[in-house]
Amino acid sequence: MFFSYRGRRIHYTDSGEGAIIVLLHGYLESSEVWNGFSGKLALSFRVIAVDLPGCGLSDVFGEVHNMEFMAMAIKKLFDYLGIQKAFLTGHSLGGYVALAFLELFPDLLSGYCLFHSQPFADTPAALEKRKREIEIVKIGKKNLMYPDNVIKMFASSNLEKFTDALHRSQNIASRIPGEGIIAVLNGMMIRPSRLTFMEEGKVPCLWLLGSMDNYIPCELIQKQVKLPSNARVVVLTNSGHLGFIEEEELTIRIIRDFVSEFV
Repeated sequence: MFFSYRGRRIHYTDSGEGAIIVLLHGYLESSEVWNGFSGKLALSFRVIAVDLPGCGLSDVFGEVHNMEFMAMAIKKLFDYLGIQKAFLTGHSLGGYVALAFLELFPDLLSGYCLFHSQPFADTPAALEKRKREIEIVKIGKKNLMYPDNVIKMFASSNLEKFTDALHRSQNIASRIPGEGIIAVLNGMMIRPSRLTFMEEGKVPCLWLLGSMDNYIPCELIQKQVKLPSNARVVVLTNSGHLGFIEEEELTIRIIRDFVSEFV
């Protein structure tokens, strides 16, 4: 299904009934990455998974898709579907979009989940890595970049166990257009810290981290955030950056219990 945003199309799926959970995928992903996970969540909730602008079946809008722009696209989806409140779950990049949505539209959130994501702006090292990836994509060599990025999303100890999921994730990444990758990278590079909005606790927050995450230093990042009383952090001990794949049943139960308690 599609809806119109600024004259172009955004793709989404919609299944199940009950309290609404909106799933936002990460960098080099599309809503397909939630397949399986979203279907099981939809046994208890209405689950909407979105292809962020430039990813999956959604159109590319320009050279920069900043987090506010993508949060506004999600707001348009809320308007289109008549959603008054939802629980927003963002994986990695999707978490950055969720935090932008929290800043702009807190009254539309029953809660949110940062799934292997964090509230800070890019470090200098992260900025340099993104710049290198942009240059690689610009010369038409994205195939030299995304396979290793996807491999690193899994804990090294899980690679053999999740070979099929790895290949599926690499296939999803391969179909994202270069222009979409660049637009998202440019947007992530200019995003500000939203630590203040996370710490002030306007709506309940579930923070899921992986103890073996190659992208987010699990122990260090927790020390930098003072969580409010309506927030909960859970460290997934057998996950890297993809807990909804690496520990699917556990993360479904954690989200279901959190939404049932706080939302």
